[in-house]
Amino acid sequence: MSTQPNNPLHGVTLERMLTELVAQYGWQGLGAKIPLRCFNNEPSIASSLKFLRRTPWARMEVEQLYLRQHS
Repeated sequence: MSTQPNNPLHGVTLERMLTELVAQYGWQGLGAKIPLRCFNNEPSIASSLKFLRRTPWARMEVEQLYLRQHS
């Protein structure tokens, strides 16, 4: 098993990131920080995860926001 000592997201799932960001900002606040339809129109964890897993640039935005909050 390889380790990733320089990867701050190692072991953090996308679901965990999203759940923590929603808990911190709420859907409305998260949608204001990252203007995505999945955060602003009938948001849910499941639909947002589906979109983020298919859309690398959007996932990167979520990861960057998560890292800013945990640095």
